[in-house]
Amino acid sequence: MADFGNTLDAFRADVREWLTANFPASLKGATGGGERLEALSPERDAWRKAMGDKGWGTPTWPKAYGGGGLSREEAKVLAQEMADIGAYNPIGGMGVIMFGPTLLEYGTEAQKHEHIPAIVRGEKMWCQGFSEPGAGSDLASLQTKAVDMGDHYVVDGSKIWTSGADKADWCFCLVRTDTSKKHEGISFLLIDMAGGGVEPRPIRLINDTAPFCETFFTDVKVPKANLMGPLNGGWTIAKRLLQHEREGISGAGGGPGPGAVPGPPLKDLARAYVGVDDSGRLTDVDLRRRITEHLMEERAFQLTGRRAAEENRGNSGPNAASSVLKNVGSKVRQDKAELSVEVLGHQGLGWDGAGFTDEETGTIKAMLRTKSGTIAGGSWEVQLNIISKRILGLPEVTQAR
Repeated sequence: MADFGNTLDAFRADVREWLTANFPASLKGATGGGERLEALSPERDAWRKAMGDKGWGTPTWPKAYGGGGLSREEAKVLAQEMADIGAYNPIGGMGVIMFGPTLLEYGTEAQKHEHIPAIVRGEKMWCQGFSEPGAGSDLASLQTKAVDMGDHYVVDGSKIWTSGADKADWCFCLVRTDTSKKHEGISFLLIDMAGGGVEPRPIRLINDTAPFCETFFTDVKVPKANLMGPLNGGWTIAKRLLQHEREGISGAGGGPGPGAVPGPPLKDLARAYVGVDDSGRLTDVDLRRRITEHLMEERAFQLTGRRAAEENRGNSGPNAASSVLKNVGSKVRQDKAELSVEVLGHQGLGWDGAGFTDEETGTIKAMLRTKSGTIAGGSWEVQLNIISKRILGLPEVTQAR
């Protein structure tokens, strides 16, 4: 029997050698992943290309489609070695976090070979066409229609809160293909954003960013080859994809999640802005207690995410536990952002100007962004319903007439 430990040691040595040769030292400590190619500096583009060609941006995806083909143990080694030198994963976005894993599970071979390699190399960006003005928490009420025209569909309707639609190349979209049924009348289409008839309109948010769009579809022609899964079988695929989304929003997989606070760790921020006594402890006793409680909660969340991943090893992906992680992760980020603003004092209330650093203005904007975490990807209340039914097995309660 081969010595698995020695095999991993040899792999670790290979990873270190490759990273030394390919990771630009100037990018140490930088973050990113999923940016448009034209927005990348030469160093970032070279790093994206190296990781994409190696398949290590999606380390456990099959080699047949350009992925790394690594085992979970090897992927863990890769992550450790990257963290040790301050290297970030340049391959990201919805194509990696949400759509790619779902396509690997439900797509045809032709669809996988067409779309997965470009996702693996970070060459194409995807957006999600799910929510509509009248179909948010009750997503199955969506009305965007796809009409069968023989060899293609014609799509008409609109979506809202479409993250990155103004920058995306493709959209994975839920459409109604049967008006006589609710959940069983929904299909899952792949739409080329440059194919004509698609108009994204950015929505300016309270934190002065525009990550979301209204997206309008007018007589959009979609080849039937772009139907993923069976006709009227899109709801099953959507539920699976939402599990991936919720895990990504939670931050349990190692990502920052929406509204990550910039700058140093919270305890270091507090030492710098609040002050310490002769023993090095924060002078504000109540603040010290609340920061300690937050750090304990954050650590417990990280360990829970790790345990959920370990328990799911060998299965095909996230499960209903993603709803737990999504709710807790969103709350942990909100608490951290609010504490950070409090720690900064009046410096945490600046929006722009010479009197504030980028980290200070970024903190108040991050705090506002965290508020969406308990709504995006299914609201806090929707997740509680899933937890009660799918995990706790509680009966549904119907109101007596």
